[in-house]
Amino acid sequence: MASRLVVSTFVSLDGVMQGPGGPGEDDSNGFPHGGWLPPHVDEGFGRIMGEQFERADGLLLGRRSYDILASHWPHVPDEEGGAKINSMAKYVATRKPMNAQWRNTQVLVGEAAQTVAELKRSTDGEILVQGSGDLIRSLQEAELVDEYRLLVFPVVLGQGKRLFAEGATPAGLKLTGATATDAGVAYLTYEWAGKPVYGSVV
Repeated sequence: MASRLVVSTFVSLDGVMQGPGGPGEDDSNGFPHGGWLPPHVDEGFGRIMGEQFERADGLLLGRRSYDILASHWPHVPDEEGGAKINSMAKYVATRKPMNAQWRNTQVLVGEAAQTVAELKRSTDGEILVQGSGDLIRSLQEAELVDEYRLLVFPVVLGQGKRLFAEGATPAGLKLTGATATDAGVAYLTYEWAGKPVYGSVV
């Protein structure tokens, strides 16, 4: 028994994942570019996201991302996607105890490297990590990410929290899929392939 941990996230062309959904979503460190995702949403984007949630058996979130999604999805009608996400298992990785009101939510209190490793060992299927930049960095350090599904948006932001920040744990990745939406969003999937392999061109 073991689950596969999949990081699905939105990034700008220069790797920023902060505040995609709207102004004020995450303006920490004075980030002024909130809302860079909506102008590029189209039918292809919706199809990709729908397929990701249909494949997932569980959803893993950090505390901030949980609060954002939990304030929205319980009010979404079943026929608009609410049925799947509201009924699926949800996990919140947090260092402090919290009261989770969203249906089918389990709180994982402690260091993510330990609590998520145990979650992977004790469950089957696919666990999707959505957003949650701080959590993703902890998972990267512990080498717990099995796959990345990246939606790369045609915008350069120049600042903000990045998916692979300075000091990220080196890793090798294998490209397993590449496509694009009509709005110019590249959808790239990578599997973790262990440590990087080095060579020389001379």
